[in-house]
Amino acid sequence: MATGIDFGTTNSVIAQWNGSEVEPLSLDGDNLNADWFYPSFENLFPTVAGQSSLRQGLLYGWEAKLRSQRTIEACKRMLKSDGAVQVGSRRFPAISVAAGVFAAMRERANSVLTDIESAVITVPANAKGGARYRTRAAADAAGIKVKALLNEPTAAALAYMHHLQEEGTIMVFDWGGGTIDVTVLEHVDGFFHEKISHGITQLGGIEVDLRLRDLVIGRLRRVPEFTPTEERQFALAIEQTKIRLSTEESVHVEVPGRSSVEIARTELEEAITDLVEEALQPARRCLNELGMKPTEVDDILMIGGTSQIPSVRRAVERLMGDETVSTGLCDPMTAVAEGAAVAAALFDREIDGVLKVTSMYALGTTHQPGGRNAKMVFSPLIKAGSPLPAVHEKSYMPNGEFVSQVSIPIWEADPERPLHDPENFQLTTLKVEFPERLAREDAEFHLKYTYTDEGLLQVRATLAATGEVLLDEEIRDFAHGGCLPAHQIRQDLRELALTPPLQEFRRPKPKPAQPQVPTPKVLAKHAKERAAGVESVDDRSFVVDGSNIAWQGKDRTRGEKPSFSRLTDAVAALSKEYPGARITVFVDPALRHQIEPAEQAALNAAIGNEEVLQVPSGTHGKADRSVTELAGRTGATVVTNDNYAELQVEYPWLMDEKRVLGAQYAGGIWMFLSRTPVRPRRR
Repeated sequence: MATGIDFGTTNSVIAQWNGSEVEPLSLDGDNLNADWFYPSFENLFPTVAGQSSLRQGLLYGWEAKLRSQRTIEACKRMLKSDGAVQVGSRRFPAISVAAGVFAAMRERANSVLTDIESAVITVPANAKGGARYRTRAAADAAGIKVKALLNEPTAAALAYMHHLQEEGTIMVFDWGGGTIDVTVLEHVDGFFHEKISHGITQLGGIEVDLRLRDLVIGRLRRVPEFTPTEERQFALAIEQTKIRLSTEESVHVEVPGRSSVEIARTELEEAITDLVEEALQPARRCLNELGMKPTEVDDILMIGGTSQIPSVRRAVERLMGDETVSTGLCDPMTAVAEGAAVAAALFDREIDGVLKVTSMYALGTTHQPGGRNAKMVFSPLIKAGSPLPAVHEKSYMPNGEFVSQVSIPIWEADPERPLHDPENFQLTTLKVEFPERLAREDAEFHLKYTYTDEGLLQVRATLAATGEVLLDEEIRDFAHGGCLPAHQIRQDLRELALTPPLQEFRRPKPKPAQPQVPTPKVLAKHAKERAAGVESVDDRSFVVDGSNIAWQGKDRTRGEKPSFSRLTDAVAALSKEYPGARITVFVDPALRHQIEPAEQAALNAAIGNEEVLQVPSGTHGKADRSVTELAGRTGATVVTNDNYAELQVEYPWLMDEKRVLGAQYAGGIWMFLSRTPVRPRRR
């Protein structure tokens, strides 16, 4: 039977053409808990591997997702650079774990009396060559021959158009667990032309989960110390809450070892506003580069779990000025696999029709047309959008005389972009060796690229003068990490099957905290100072507007970001200037997402240790109000560069002398100077 596989970041799906229609397979429904039965979820196979304290070897699918103490997720993301994961006592390439997922799906299919020997497998539209080849290698090692690699948006459009038997222009908004891809396609006479595609490879449901987790932790005021089992339970609760909030107004999140926390849909939508806006950028870019108006798009397909968040659908419909296709006509969870199965049936001629796959990127090499000292430029052999199979040949000469060999860099690139542009990608470098040292004119060679409809690139070089073959090789190795041979991946699979069970984690009993009691000498010193009417430095207290100080010296209009290290430096300087003073630091919830990723762990730890207090999401006035409220109740001094204009009427003491200090960093030192906030002008 013709088979299609959607190998997703979070979930995978297998579908087959049964002779009259496409049928998604329920591979792992037996391991699906009752509280995870959502529409189409019985057809999902989580792209997850996991370890349990009860079983030897890796678990896969729903069993891994719901019954593992340690999980390996998003291995698909790591295929772009052939990352590695720790399993037991050693690290395994992500490609081997991905092969384990493919092998487990194939095994489950066999259990429902379906043998999968070959399949069309989908990949993100913007996946670079390395990721595509590693996906192919992982499936091959699992015993699945790859008929073709089909872009996910094309597959979804194929499933939709096959059902309706219509033609037109389609925008596919594909936002799943790991990536966002937006593709505009044209369907005419069975030919799908991918006109343009743009995306972001590290933006998906994973990032939404992190925002939701931050919301919940923010309510707790302290980062819980979870055991590995509790951490896994909490991660599942977060993901399930995200799913439920797409249809429910609010959800109670169960926090292991603590009471539940209620999160409203509006809170989550507010927390991910910037993510949704970022996800719209590829759509805007597609329309702008095509010179198209939104009204020129006939249908808008929303696929992938993240695209089903109501605020995401609303944002896309506002952008396009039109309604999106209903889930009844295009199932967001299974459409990609269904389209891949239709493609497989077309390739096998089980369905009448034509499907032409096109290359997403230009393929070529680089050379220096002006000699050794000239600028390196990209020389395309196969143009982007070429129907596959595609064959093209060009002639080249060495730059020097009497060389014994030349290097041939193999690139996927856009001829309109500079070579160093991050969108361009070097697959590998091949060596062309000449039979002997030849004069430059005699060393001319023909370079031929053959890009098959299976998505494989064959490179052949022949000596122009004699026709002698100098190189004939299929691309399998990559400049940014090697692609393991199938026998090595299979060896890894055998070792993964023998991984010992996890040792059960037991939390050590905490030692009782020792109270900090002032010494009699310190108490006597304070009493003497108070009796004399002298304010003790040790009695001073400050409330710091942490978000404001983190932005000190930064320009938002230039895209600069606040600095948590700048905030901690300022607090340390304040503490040094006023030794013994009590210092409380408040920050807004948004600061976690505004600072550089490298600083986020330090901020999370500071919040967990209550060195920094994060105000709950939805607090009116955010950190500004918490700062002024605490300072007003305790007589503390506020440290901020803000005017607090909207709070001056409610807290008139802000205008009193010495109640507000400004913070300024100059000449390598922090200065804290008394300031009076400027009153807002009356209109």
